[in-house]
Amino acid sequence: MEAAVKKEFKLENLCCPVCAGEIQSHIRKLEGVKGAAVDFPSRKLTVEFSGGETDTLVARARGIVKQCEPAVEMLETSSAAPGEKILYLAGLSCAGCAGEIETRVRRLEGVKTAVVDFAAQKLRIEAQDREKLPAIARQASEIAREVEPSVQISFGAEREAKDSYAVWKRRLFYGGLSLGAAIFGAGMYLDIPRPADLALFLAAYLLVGGEVLLRSLKNISKGRVFDENFLMSAATIGAFAIGEYAEGVAVMLFYQIGELFQHLAVNRSRRSISSLMDIRPDFANLKTGGEVHRVSPEEVGIGDHIVVRPGEKIPLDGVVLEGRSVLDTSALTGESLPRDVEPGSSVLSGSINKNGLLTVEVSKEFGESTVSKILDLVENAGSQKARLENFITKFARYYTPVVVFAALALAVVPPIFLPGAGFAEWINRALVFLVVSCPCALVVSIPLGFFGGIGGASRNGILVKGSSYLEALGSVGTVVFDKTGTLTKGVFNVTKIAAEGYSEEKLLYYAAHAESSSSHPIAVSIRKAYGRQTDAEKISEYEETAGRGVKVRVGGDVVLAGSGRLLDDAGVSYEKSAEPGTVVYLAVNGVSAGHIIISDELKPDSERAVSGLKKIGVAKTVMLTGDSKSVGEKIGKEVGIDVVYSELLPHQKVEHLEELEKDASSGKVVFVGDGINDAPVLARSDIGIAMGGVGSDAAIEAADVVLMTDEPSKIVDAIRIAKKTRGIVWQNIVFSLGVKGVILVLGALGAATMWEAVFGDVGVTLIAVLNSMRAMRVNPGR
Repeated sequence: MEAAVKKEFKLENLCCPVCAGEIQSHIRKLEGVKGAAVDFPSRKLTVEFSGGETDTLVARARGIVKQCEPAVEMLETSSAAPGEKILYLAGLSCAGCAGEIETRVRRLEGVKTAVVDFAAQKLRIEAQDREKLPAIARQASEIAREVEPSVQISFGAEREAKDSYAVWKRRLFYGGLSLGAAIFGAGMYLDIPRPADLALFLAAYLLVGGEVLLRSLKNISKGRVFDENFLMSAATIGAFAIGEYAEGVAVMLFYQIGELFQHLAVNRSRRSISSLMDIRPDFANLKTGGEVHRVSPEEVGIGDHIVVRPGEKIPLDGVVLEGRSVLDTSALTGESLPRDVEPGSSVLSGSINKNGLLTVEVSKEFGESTVSKILDLVENAGSQKARLENFITKFARYYTPVVVFAALALAVVPPIFLPGAGFAEWINRALVFLVVSCPCALVVSIPLGFFGGIGGASRNGILVKGSSYLEALGSVGTVVFDKTGTLTKGVFNVTKIAAEGYSEEKLLYYAAHAESSSSHPIAVSIRKAYGRQTDAEKISEYEETAGRGVKVRVGGDVVLAGSGRLLDDAGVSYEKSAEPGTVVYLAVNGVSAGHIIISDELKPDSERAVSGLKKIGVAKTVMLTGDSKSVGEKIGKEVGIDVVYSELLPHQKVEHLEELEKDASSGKVVFVGDGINDAPVLARSDIGIAMGGVGSDAAIEAADVVLMTDEPSKIVDAIRIAKKTRGIVWQNIVFSLGVKGVILVLGALGAATMWEAVFGDVGVTLIAVLNSMRAMRVNPGR
């Protein structure tokens, strides 16, 4: 059955609502039209066709329009294709500014969604119409420059470009800071009478904090009041107003020094995290006509030959033509065990050639290669923000204004209502509130913490598609496994042939021909046992029933091959096998012909994976399999699975998962599969984990988390990394809010000065950023 097609048309010059109703009514009656609707105010006609010759139906619809209203023109509107663009924001160091850029870009017309990844310094824009992306990107660039004038915007990954203006500006800042600090030091140690000391400290203040004052004035003119520039300006100007000149300069000086160290720490953290996935090849040695040329990997096509020398990264996926070597795949899989390759071996981009000279025939273009897909996945992980990140962003919007108004109340209310209270003293206390009211420690350190956790996971061969999934992994209550290829190796071998009325060879002949079109491991094992090429000319009338098997004509015989349910549906009586293993029953011309038993083998660390999950607090383990009850229960018992559901069709796996999610009061439900045959279940689960991602495009596309090796125990590592990352993030939250809360209370009581307040702002942020860097060095342990 052909898929329905929906089209939209503009009805130019339509001015009669009655005619609009007639047009709608007549078009709906056309055979082949599923539905039609005319929106008179917008003059839009929407028609849904059931398929087939839509051009003919469109022509007939135009005839109806002309018949009802001759002056109306029916023009088809082009369906807008969505598009995506990334802007790199080099020099973005203000987390609050990042949030404002994101909010304002989201409000632009035609923008479906926009996400600023503060840790990776980039803005990802998804537009409803890709043709409007250039205009949207220009508007977004203007917004970014308006919010953060120092940011450098580019559309490529080269984010470290430094222009002469930026270098000059940085030198000027360092020079002003140094000179201002020197003048401040002189003012502190020299006994200078007033008002000369005011002139000296004011000069120091302008040299140290002039940039902050200018940014504050610019932001106020644009309606942005509650940012750190305004808060520091207000606090230090307030200190000058009450005669605390030295304290005003000192607060601005140490704020600027703290900001400098904070920027250095953030940039170092970003570079360290990025270096974890430094697997992108810089070049490829292209072999053409006996000569070797160094080119960009993007310039190499499928079928080209490349030379990989010892110590070089393999730039593209391919097959070895000449040479033998040992490859280091640790950057892809997290495993240090080297891999031997020889002519005929497949090699993956991102691997390092250790010792031999290899000639490789390229099998995928760079954009489709393993390294490209992995890099894209990791770099875009910041677009999927954790709920905690989103909460802190919202919290920051309210926290700062609340504290500012509390400071205003603290400065005004007590001197009015408390006898003997002076304005100078309470204004000084209020200034402490202003300094400590910026939530930078939270909005900077939390994205870096999650980003570091994702980077640390990738170093262990675990690719997490976003901080939202890493956060969810930290609260897993139920882990659901597929059997084949997940807990077992998925390498099947025929262990028994039980024929009825035919020789074993003839039964295998029927089975191999029946399964000749299938890529399922069971079908492959049957063809392997047959050992000969199947004759495609003898195969006809092929019908496959999902989850049951196939019906096919082999020569003149009708063959059924599959589960017992396939034979039950066909009304064929047969003898059920009680032996362990996967049973393929066969019937020829409506009569049972016997069965073939195929056995799989457990992975060596499956039992360790299940026991490890229970040790780290996973409440329930479940296995879903389409295999027989005897096989399912045998495997489940061997590895220690709590609950086994067997003989399931694909849609029944989804139904069981939904039931488990309803009952999962203890946490999130994770489904673990091979990423190839389990796409519906992977998509339906809270977190889908695909195994064996190296070389598997389907696994990388299907799941939320990709394990780059075939080890189930990596699931335990993934959950441990997630829990440790979440712990680091919560340490930052509790520490930041705790210190700020204490300083706010002490400030209100008059026990804290602006010096402590500066520590509560800049010092706490610096400590939180340094703590976040621990996330990328998390060792999951075994």
